[in-house]
Parts: sequence; C-alpha cells; structure tokens
Amino acid sequence: MDTGIKVGDIMSRDFVYVSPQTSIIECAKLMAKKRVGSVVLQENNILKGLITEKDIVWVLTKRNFKNFLNTRAGDLAKKKVVTIRPSADLEEAIRKMNKSKHRWIPVVDKNEVIGFLTLKDIIKIEPALFDILKENYSLDEKFDPSGKEGLCEQCGEFSKLKKTDERLICNNCKDKM
Repeated sequence: MDTGIKVGDIMSRDFVYVSPQTSIIECAKLMAKKRVGSVVLQENNILKGLITEKDIVWVLTKRNFKNFLNTRAGDLAKKKVVTIRPSADLEEAIRKMNKSKHRWIPVVDKNEVIGFLTLKDIIKIEPALFDILKENYSLDEKFDPSGKEGLCEQCGEFSKLKKTDERLICNNCKDKM
C-alpha cells in the first residue's frame, strides 16, 4: 500500500552527526544538547555507522568507567545500518523501521547521508499512520504501550507516554494532573 509520500519529502535534513573519532562523552553531550536519541557517524559525508542512547547506556553498564572515557564513536557504532533512498515510498520506510525495530532510518543517496527519517517525522506528516505503526509493533514485539512513544491522549502531542488512569499521556500532562 503506497502512501504516495516520498521519504525525501519529509526527512529531516538537519540531522546530528559526528566523526568516528568523536568520544562517546562528546556524543552523549551532543545528543543531550540537541535532544536526539541517536547520532550518525560519517566521514566525508559517507555513512560509517550510528550511535544510539541505548549504545551509550550499554557501554556504561558493561564496561568500566575508565574504558568509557577512552571509547570512540567508531569503536561502538553499529556498522550495518538499515538505510533508505529519498525516492522510496513512506510505506517502505515504515516496513524497514518495523523490521529493524528502530524509530529512525538514515536516508542515503550513493552512500552519502542526506537526511534522517524518524517516527516523529512520519506522525507529524500523517498522524493516521500511527495506528499502522502500533499494529505492526503489537504483532512483532508484543506491544506494551506503557513507556512507549506515541500520541498523548490528553494533548495530542507525540511524546514518550506513561499509562495513567487507563490512558496513555505524556509527562507534561501527567505533571499537570
């Protein structure tokens, strides 16, 4: 079921990237500053890998702190990254994201990273696709809505959600209760 929407039309061109030589500490600081969950590793605009917040937490818990301080992004990054072309239909991007169980996918043209597509980008452009995404997650990974991302049932914003009073709401709405 093609949506008629091309990945290149809705991808973020303003994605966060670092070189493989960047320290994990710098990656974490940049992710916090830019409020993103991942950074692209690239050299001469060529995709070299990807670091996520989960990767950084894994290093913190599985290695000692001294090794953490000396770890470079290139040492930790996922080298096999699922990518998509800007000319691909949004449906293909959703399928690839569901299969890889990621909330994001780098957009690549001739090995050059030209953008980044996230679930948030998709839901901003086509909120109705949230139900399709939710169905796929329920089939693939026993979707547990508590602690997941989605549309807040109180304010309608896309955010991390918590189950409160049998509704899924964002932290802002929960704090206002």
